Amino acid sequence: SGDECRVPPPPAWGTEPGAPMYEEANVVYQTELNLTDEEREIANFWADGPGFTGTPAGHWLALLTERVRSLNLADAAAAYAYVGLGMMDAFIAVWDSKYTYHLIRPETYIRRHIDPQWKPYLTTPQHPEYPSGHAGISGAMGALMDAYFGAAPFADPTKQRRGYRARTFNSYWEAAVEATNSRIYGGIHYPISG
Repeated sequence: SGDECRVPPPPAWGTEPGAPMYEEANVVYQTELNLTDEEREIANFWADGPGFTGTPAGHWLALLTERVRSLNLADAAAAYAYVGLGMMDAFIAVWDSKYTYHLIRPETYIRRHIDPQWKPYLTTPQHPEYPSGHAGISGAMGALMDAYFGAAPFADPTKQRRGYRARTFNSYWEAAVEATNSRIYGGIHYPISG
């Protein structure tokens, strides 16, 4: 069950500068004010949703599919089972934690306590913030795929049909870290959520 692997509680609530929650929100706010072109590209690349790869899980399963194309059927099935079971456990842990803590999104916090005119770079999802689903799924997939196949350089071509260049990584874990950071660049998650 989800409570067996629930993440620790989010930072202590506070709305004044110096309060842990305020500082988390301020990182997102300051990041958004100073986004680089590369950070925008990363945010857009990992903004999985309709018309792209379906979901973060769909993105990672597309990467897994690329990786198993050269395997025989039995080895490909074993890889899907190994990685898929881990991904399911990550989903259970993330969604249990989200609905245990019900932490508000940066957009709500920042507009109420820092800047009422602020807008995130990406559209804010309509479910609790903490922890990040992208980070949880990506972390699990990155670790499992490196464990199963070995950490090695690869290219992620999943968004080329949508006009994005393939992104290259030294390992699946490195891609998972970038996916996690993309949510801060998008203004939709606090740093603690990854």
